[in-house]
Amino acid sequence: MYENGYNVEPKWKEECGVYGVFSRTEDVSGLTYLGLYALQHRGQESAGIAITDGAWMDVTRGMGLVNEVFRHQVPHMENQCIAIGHVRYSTTGSSLLCNTQPLMVNYSGGKIALAHNGNLTNAAEIRHELEEQGTIFQTSIDSEVFVNLIARSRAETVEEKIIESLKKIRGAYCLAIMTEDKLIGARDPQGFRPLCLGKTEEGSYILSSESCGLDVAGAEFVRDIAPGEMVVIDDSGVKSYPFAMNEKKASCIFEYIYFARPDSVIDGQSVHDARFMMGRVLAREAKFKGDIVISVPDSGTTAATGYAYESGIPFVEGLIKNRYIGRTFIQPTQKKRDTSVKLKLNAIRSVVAGKSVIMVDDSIVRGTTSGKIVNMLKQAGAKEVHMCISSPPIGYPCYYGIDTSVRKELIAATKSVEEIREFIGADSLHFISLEGLKSCVSEVNADDMCYACFNSAYPIADGEKPAGDSKYVFEQRKK
Repeated sequence: MYENGYNVEPKWKEECGVYGVFSRTEDVSGLTYLGLYALQHRGQESAGIAITDGAWMDVTRGMGLVNEVFRHQVPHMENQCIAIGHVRYSTTGSSLLCNTQPLMVNYSGGKIALAHNGNLTNAAEIRHELEEQGTIFQTSIDSEVFVNLIARSRAETVEEKIIESLKKIRGAYCLAIMTEDKLIGARDPQGFRPLCLGKTEEGSYILSSESCGLDVAGAEFVRDIAPGEMVVIDDSGVKSYPFAMNEKKASCIFEYIYFARPDSVIDGQSVHDARFMMGRVLAREAKFKGDIVISVPDSGTTAATGYAYESGIPFVEGLIKNRYIGRTFIQPTQKKRDTSVKLKLNAIRSVVAGKSVIMVDDSIVRGTTSGKIVNMLKQAGAKEVHMCISSPPIGYPCYYGIDTSVRKELIAATKSVEEIREFIGADSLHFISLEGLKSCVSEVNADDMCYACFNSAYPIADGEKPAGDSKYVFEQRKK
């Protein structure tokens, strides 16, 4: 099909992580390397680090995991004072070296590097306008729109240029931006994606997608960047620039269900505590009786322990995970996902054989992975498999940076709960209720969350669907 002059096909959109360090005393690139390690769960396709000493700026990027990209050496520069880093899952554009981040450009105001987590819903529209005006794009990712808007701005200061650019953008974004003398962070007005600020004992400032990225660097959590806020860090400290803080908040509930690490705290809510409570609520709602409770590791484990705690049924390790295999849900193609399932998990026959098993997982998106796991358990001798899911059925696409962007490929869009149960081969199936899920994030206002993938209540009414609706929207042009 064609939309806005582009030939598009339905594909999936995914996640990223950003990191940044400002310091006159510590190894900023080394800290960024550690931070990206901590955020590796947010992106496994590529990684990159950009650094500056106040005059020169350089970037090192590559395909693969953090330790693979920086296998030989972490980038270094004498007197380096700022670094930003990025781990990527492709949101827009193919998984290619040219689309890795951070992006680095030279423009009339100097040098700038940028790392982006999220998905812009009006990127195709803006890019088309810029191309009509003669702008040349070097990548096929929506993030490049940011740097071009900043470069073209006639505002006087870099802060004003960035804010002017942000006000033209819709959708989900958390940004780590580096100039020769400033580290800048920004979060979209709805607060879809998380971003926080930390400080080390030596006085270094850190920006991270999650608080676990602060912990690995020995930094103290200072605060979350507020939705609609930009912070600028330089030698004078941290300055706050609110640019759109009166918008309706809509942070992503899936950060608590799946994406974030359990040891992170996002907007004051412990991810671990939220997932543990999801398991307790599942036990109250489902009331499944069984011999053992197991999880689909690792994202289902905390909820499974909550189920066991509430029900009194023992939690055991029934599935073994190969720790060297990445997440199947956010692999870039279905073929890779299918292969990963076989390599990733194996049932422990002595644990599950002859047992009525209650299995807890975080979500069912397409149903293929869940079906393979249920079949694996039954082949290992499980008498029954009762499945509990710590999210409601995902029946609608997400356009804000999660891998659920094509409705016809979402199993809950076309099948009832009973039909899903039959499809995956489980003996019973229960999804947590939406109200039950809301009760699990007690430290945040449940009304300030986005549940669009469950109920189609999209927070950005005038831009809920990105033009083109494809990660390849900037690659497949209409002839």
